[in-house]
Amino acid sequence: MSKLSKAVSIHPYFKINSGRTDDFKALMGKFIESTQTEPTCLYYDFSICGDMAFCREAYIDANAVLAHLGNVGAHIEASGEVSEMVRLEIHGPAAELAKLKEPLAELPVKFYEHVAGAQF
Repeated sequence: MSKLSKAVSIHPYFKINSGRTDDFKALMGKFIESTQTEPTCLYYDFSICGDMAFCREAYIDANAVLAHLGNVGAHIEASGEVSEMVRLEIHGPAAELAKLKEPLAELPVKFYEHVAGAQF
């Protein structure tokens, strides 16, 4: 079994409020600082295009995702003051996604099940 066979990625998209780009960038630093303490994070970074920000992140499994969300919960809450999360996707194997559906039921999340891929 590959070490990535249970990996789950999160894809949140944020629309940054007018005039709040610098505030959002400062918050990105806090997200990154907190996430660096997580040994189960595979990668974590942000991209910005105009007033849209995207966080590219992945974890070894669903339990790692839940631990991450607990770790950055205050930052997620603070992001609502400077942006709006307009889209949230979670990608992973069906068994791992099943572990996330109930705990994340209140979020506007769409779950994407892995069906094909290659590991290099």
